[in-house]
Amino acid sequence: MSSITRSAPDLPESSHVWLSRSVSVTDWAALLTAATAAGWVDAVVGGGGLIILPTLLLVAPTLAPQTALGTNKVAALSGTTAATVTFARRVPLRLRLLIPAAALAAVAAALGSAAVGLIDRRYFIPIVMVVLIVVAIFVTLRPSIGRAADGEPPTRRRVILVVGLAAGLIGCYDGLLGPGTGTFLIITFATLLSTEFVRAAAMAKVINCGSNLGALLYLATTGHVLWGLGLAMGVANIAGAVVGSRMALARGAGFVRAVLLVVVTGMVLRLGWQQFL
Repeated sequence: MSSITRSAPDLPESSHVWLSRSVSVTDWAALLTAATAAGWVDAVVGGGGLIILPTLLLVAPTLAPQTALGTNKVAALSGTTAATVTFARRVPLRLRLLIPAAALAAVAAALGSAAVGLIDRRYFIPIVMVVLIVVAIFVTLRPSIGRAADGEPPTRRRVILVVGLAAGLIGCYDGLLGPGTGTFLIITFATLLSTEFVRAAAMAKVINCGSNLGALLYLATTGHVLWGLGLAMGVANIAGAVVGSRMALARGAGFVRAVLLVVVTGMVLRLGWQQFL
């Protein structure tokens, strides 16, 4: 297959090295398969970045990490938008609340991306691993979480506070590191707002659209996006996201909970390998 030869004078030198070499059919197959799988996982419980990014860096080992992240955001935004549209057709969403929250997440993610160089992620990743392990234990021990609303519905003030804080804090995390953003949003809404898992996933997709867009805009302005590759993976990501969101809607909270536990376990193992091995 012909190589990707788009001229990109503002990209890092490592990007030029990869752009100038031949991209084989096997490379394309690996990237598009990873993008499709990531779209499916992201639509259901989040965490698709742990599929795309390692594959991208494996296929293109000379690619700058920031460029890999920026290119991944093109695909992620495509799939998240498709999942949001699919969920919105079936799940009632408070868009007057969620759209401003998505805008806040976009700003927070851009700030997080800008702060990447200021934080030693050797210490940050273990913290994320601990949080993920706590999430897995909590969901395992509380099987009722995310199945149906329990007790009195949360007040309007509580909903605004939880959604706003989640958008700001988790949005910043998405720009800073990223793995499990959708998962953290779903768990936050299911736990603090007693939201059923499918609706929590739909809410998470709206906010995740904002955080993906904010991080992408920042990385694009600094020249860290391979648009051709990102858009190609975006098409595959959309396909996976549509299938994943439809499966979540059809199979309900039990399915989402099972996938959530599998993905969280996978994220812990993947981050542990990255950190310690």
